[in-house]
Amino acid sequence: MTDTASGYRWLIALVALAALMFGSAAAQARSAPDSFADLAETLLPGVVNISTTQTVSDEQSTTGEEDLDQFFKDFLDRQRRNNPQQHRMTSLGSGFVIDPTGYIVTNNHVISGAEEITVRFHDDTELKAKLVGTDDKTDLALLKVESPKPIAALNWGDSDALRIGDWVLAIGNPFGLGGTVTAGIVSARNRVLDQGAYDDYIQTDASINRGNSGGPLFNMNGEVIGVNTLIYSNNNGGSVGIGFAIPSGMAKNVIAQIREFGKPKRGWLGVRIQTVNDELAEGLRLQQTKGALVANVTPGGPAEKAGIKQGDVILKFDGKEVDAMRTLPRMVAETPISKKVDVVVIRQGKEMTVQVVLGELTEEAEQASLPPGTGQPAPPPAKEGKIASLGLTLSELSDALRQKFSLTADAKGVVVTKVEDNSAAAEKGLHEGDVIVEVDQQAVATPGDVETRVKEAKDRGYRVVTLLLFRDGDYQWVALRIG
Repeated sequence: MTDTASGYRWLIALVALAALMFGSAAAQARSAPDSFADLAETLLPGVVNISTTQTVSDEQSTTGEEDLDQFFKDFLDRQRRNNPQQHRMTSLGSGFVIDPTGYIVTNNHVISGAEEITVRFHDDTELKAKLVGTDDKTDLALLKVESPKPIAALNWGDSDALRIGDWVLAIGNPFGLGGTVTAGIVSARNRVLDQGAYDDYIQTDASINRGNSGGPLFNMNGEVIGVNTLIYSNNNGGSVGIGFAIPSGMAKNVIAQIREFGKPKRGWLGVRIQTVNDELAEGLRLQQTKGALVANVTPGGPAEKAGIKQGDVILKFDGKEVDAMRTLPRMVAETPISKKVDVVVIRQGKEMTVQVVLGELTEEAEQASLPPGTGQPAPPPAKEGKIASLGLTLSELSDALRQKFSLTADAKGVVVTKVEDNSAAAEKGLHEGDVIVEVDQQAVATPGDVETRVKEAKDRGYRVVTLLLFRDGDYQWVALRIG
């Protein structure tokens, strides 16, 4: 009887503990709101509809005619040739007020090419807007309207605090319908969509349609944590439950600079980088697959002045971990110009810290990708050699090969003259005319140098070597498996 009573007491204790744990987890999770009405009522006055007009020619106004019968398309073409005209075209989008004095944020693509911009507020007041500045790299723009009275403004929130599954609210002007509220959750973060160097989108299933571009995405505190900008859609532009927003952490900084300078001012490091994949990590003898591999250093740029070298792997920038290559450009861009920052790199297996004074990313700096060269005379006549373990036939550089493959006089290394089918080199896309500059971060000048580096790696038990290639005026790291 005593054992039975004791067993009951243990069972009751376990049930109580489970209930306590479940209650704690439930308390931490946010329940779905009963209604978004109060929040929407507060936020709607700060969201605006934007319409633009511009003059376009007949040739520019043919969008949407793809599905017309060919007979009618030919008829329209003849009409335009015989009576060329220009038309006034109107486009619609969304925006939101960030300052009671009349500053309004929207997308660059909403107002691109506009001759006239009109902003309509929630109370149907319409005001003409002046363009303060734009940034095509992040698709942001800042407008200014003059109002006789203060305008309801919205506050920026912290997009970095968002979690996947958090509730969000989108308000905008889909299909020109005006103040439309939709709700959903954060479906994903840090999305890369190949739109540019600063991709870092918030993905949401809140309905976003054509015309929502430039409108705000809110958290449940009523703060703007994103600027709606892209959708995955069917042919009619309707929502399929996948939309994307520029995070406020990026947008707030860009908009502040546009407001102050008329354009964004970004930090500049002066390197060209590439992703560290598993094979490159093995070839570079790294312990982890992380960081940004320096493929090229811009001559005279901040990185070169600080001592950063080709082949360095950047692990930390200004105290922040560089977990992936794509995160570094945004870190650099958001860092103040002329700031001295610590950059942690791994160079040939050794970790070191260099201090870099950032420059400003200008158009000239962005185009500065000239390969380093010494202007030394061309190497002696070509000597060929086959590296069977890589599937390559290589040759020393000669005047004839420079001319054949359009190589500059200051190109240095060993040129690829043949790639074996089904080889490791062919699999990685190497082709005739590629120049191998380094093998395992050591310069090579002859096929024999390459063979020696490969043999050394193989003798040490490594299965991969890294090649620094010079191709089409730029540098690229490639990891090749031996054999």
